[in-house]
Amino acid sequence: MTSRIKKRWIFLIIAFLFLHFYQLPFYYSQPGGAKVLDNVIDVEGGFKEEAGSFMLTTVQMGKANIFFYVWAQLSPYRMLYPEEQIRFEGETDEEYQHRQLMAMTGSQEAAAIVAYEKAGKSIEFDYKGVLVTSIIEGMPASTVLQRGDHIVGVDGNEILSAEQLIDLLHGMEETDTVELSVIRDGNIEQVEIGFASFPEEMNAPDGRVGIGISAPMTDRDVILNPAVTIDTSQIGGPSAGLMFSLEIYNQLTEQDMTKGYNIAGTGTLNEEGKVGRIGGARQKIVAADKAGADYFFAPNEDGASDSNYQEALLAAEDIGTSMKVIPIDDFDEALSFLESLTKKE
Repeated sequence: MTSRIKKRWIFLIIAFLFLHFYQLPFYYSQPGGAKVLDNVIDVEGGFKEEAGSFMLTTVQMGKANIFFYVWAQLSPYRMLYPEEQIRFEGETDEEYQHRQLMAMTGSQEAAAIVAYEKAGKSIEFDYKGVLVTSIIEGMPASTVLQRGDHIVGVDGNEILSAEQLIDLLHGMEETDTVELSVIRDGNIEQVEIGFASFPEEMNAPDGRVGIGISAPMTDRDVILNPAVTIDTSQIGGPSAGLMFSLEIYNQLTEQDMTKGYNIAGTGTLNEEGKVGRIGGARQKIVAADKAGADYFFAPNEDGASDSNYQEALLAAEDIGTSMKVIPIDDFDEALSFLESLTKKE
């Protein structure tokens, strides 16, 4: 091999490595897979004889290099998102992954609460306060609070949940201050904190101010009887709440709600059983179709014209799947649909 050819190969290898490893300020996503939930959810002593399955659907996401950026232009099921739409300003990769995993933990908890209440099973709560999971750079919290702090009081009022904290801080102005009771490293401290406008990229309503924490989470132990374990490894985000709840309920009630069908879906779920919007509905339709799903549950958003259901329906028509897309607004509606099914032959 001549010296000129060697140099050409070296140049091509270096160019390839540069194109592969150089990351652009975008995130890239594409259809992921579908996980059968009776493999990851185990209710102690629960029903395990499903003829069909409940499946969560996923989207694969990561930082975009030049190859992925170009590849995304070739299919409506590969998406690009500016970095600021995915991560908070100043948030590291580790902090972003932590936030996603915390959201997944919250979705599992809400799903269990909904399913256990519907099945008439025992639930007890041990509240620990509001966990600070992410702090917005440049806002008052960045100099006063730390990730991992637990807020347990505001101006002498006991705080049990993130909703309580948000309600107490709502309507404040930049000139206001409050005293927070904070547990840090096992010790309780009183700290004074002010308010400021949110960074422009967070698209907060005009005039809205805050102390500068994002995604605060109610930290509590939920004691369930019988016990349930959920193993989702490194899957993050809250979008599997609805499907978690259906699998847990199916095991609790010792009846086969699947009736032999493979049922995929997506949607957040709050503790009142309301199903909420998610990202990547089109991509999850592709994942569910590849997994052989018969039905796909999609958030209906009370019939909004741009709902996840409408988005999923268009994608299903586009790829020509025989899978049926079902609009769902709440947990009870999903159960009603399942009860209406005849057993699969």
